Amino acid sequence: MVDVATSPVSFPGHQVTVTGFLARPPDAKPKPAVIVIHEWWGLNDHIKDIVQRLTREGYVAVAPDLYSCLGHPVTKDPAEAAKLMERLPSQQALKDLNATASYLKTLPFVDPLKFGVIGFCMGGTFALMMASHNSDIKASVPFYGQIPPTDSLKYVVAPILYIHGGQDQWIPQREAERLAQGLKQFGKPGEVKIYPDCPHAFFNDTRPDVYRPQQAKDAWQRTLRFLGTYLK
Repeated sequence: MVDVATSPVSFPGHQVTVTGFLARPPDAKPKPAVIVIHEWWGLNDHIKDIVQRLTREGYVAVAPDLYSCLGHPVTKDPAEAAKLMERLPSQQALKDLNATASYLKTLPFVDPLKFGVIGFCMGGTFALMMASHNSDIKASVPFYGQIPPTDSLKYVVAPILYIHGGQDQWIPQREAERLAQGLKQFGKPGEVKIYPDCPHAFFNDTRPDVYRPQQAKDAWQRTLRFLGTYLK
């Protein structure tokens, strides 16, 4: 475990200045970096906590605010969150995520050859998309994100660890199984881990209604092993 230095950041995105939250180990030696992509709630304290957890494991981590183009809202209201996600064009988000990777390359304490991405819910969807759209990404960990059409998986360029709850009402288990089959079909490195009794968002420890501590701990340990394999 290492100490954590945190700071707000901003950098040019797609027709907007993207803000975000960055954490890094205090020494100047270049470290692998992980982009953390928030849920539909916005860039909240839960996501900032995950950023710092990754840094305590030796990574530079940054969470860009994908709602920068919408005025930086953060909400706890599911209806408002759904509207925010609907208003966010996927191409805008992808371009801002690619801009995040470009920004990381400018930082002297980042190893520009070792980038990973992790995302949750909406962020999991984009983490999976980045694995096909950005060759800088060397490892992708989507938590319960939407699965793209099987044929598009032929374009995956990064190993994937997909985390899924078997009781997810948003992403049916058959979708997670389709991802596993698609990765195998196209010979892409990846693993789909299904926790049979878990609901959507079971990793979110700020939501007692869905949080499952034991499975969340296991998913985190798997995530760290996976990132360590490809980034360290």
